[in-house]
Amino acid sequence: MTSPKGSKTMGRSSSARPSVNESILIMDFGSQYSRLIARRIREANVYCELVSPGTEWEPLAKLNPKGIILSGGPASVYAPEAPVAPEWVYSKQIPILGICYGMQVLTFQMGGFVEPSDMREYGQAKLMHDASHPILKGISDETTVWMSHGDRVTKLPEGFKPLAHTSNSSIAIMGNSHNMIGLQFHPEVAHTTEGRKLLNNFLFDICKCTGDWTPGNFVTQAIEDLRNTIGTGKVICALSGGVDSAVVATLIHRAVGIQLTSIFVDNGLLRKDEASRVQGMFSRHFNMKIIHVKAQDEFLNNLKGITDPEDKRKIIGKTFIEIF
Repeated sequence: MTSPKGSKTMGRSSSARPSVNESILIMDFGSQYSRLIARRIREANVYCELVSPGTEWEPLAKLNPKGIILSGGPASVYAPEAPVAPEWVYSKQIPILGICYGMQVLTFQMGGFVEPSDMREYGQAKLMHDASHPILKGISDETTVWMSHGDRVTKLPEGFKPLAHTSNSSIAIMGNSHNMIGLQFHPEVAHTTEGRKLLNNFLFDICKCTGDWTPGNFVTQAIEDLRNTIGTGKVICALSGGVDSAVVATLIHRAVGIQLTSIFVDNGLLRKDEASRVQGMFSRHFNMKIIHVKAQDEFLNNLKGITDPEDKRKIIGKTFIEIF
């Protein structure tokens, strides 16, 4: 097998991950669909986690990964500082599924070539098989897929072969004998009519997942892991009023009760009366200790005159952290 190019490992490890029998790791390269991939995997009753390209292997090993998905992303692999997968993705000999940019990363790091396409492909396309492979099990001879890419694979890495094509992509699916597969399209979106079947082929026929995970299992395990990690210590939790922080606060409170203090930073950007409902729900219904910080004026002053959505997001995040 060819050694991967451009691999590096950065980031810090975490010991707070749940104990699961098996998992799929989704390496997030910044795709707008990364969380949708996670949703599709979990709908198939397989636990998964989104991880950054800088994540080290050691904290992930306890998840017993059965497969790795390389997500799409906005970058071009030949651009300076383009994100690539760390070396362990290839050295652990775990099945890999590269999606769109993920396929290009796989190609680039395994010694193939990726170049700008003469024509950006965006929208639905007809996929046709070129070979038999477990990823194509039960897939129609001609099926609709969703394309969104400006680059294309022009030379396959050693040991890979084309498995399917479209009218504009001669290599729409590629694979090798080491369970490394690349899809130039997005199987996770509804516009790819047999996308779930393709993902399930990867999960169950290639990765050999059992599919015995449920959200209920996760909640039970997460609470147990939190108790074991926190012990008799005290916890502060940042609460924004959104779904993510609300779920985190609820799980921690169920695990350690009064050891938790949630700091609700009211940024003035919630829906009408939502801030009071958030505080009421957590303090009265869950009997959670909450510090309510009314910081509407500070957020709105910092956002005054700002029109770019990305600039707004960064200002809101920075202001939230400073106040917290």
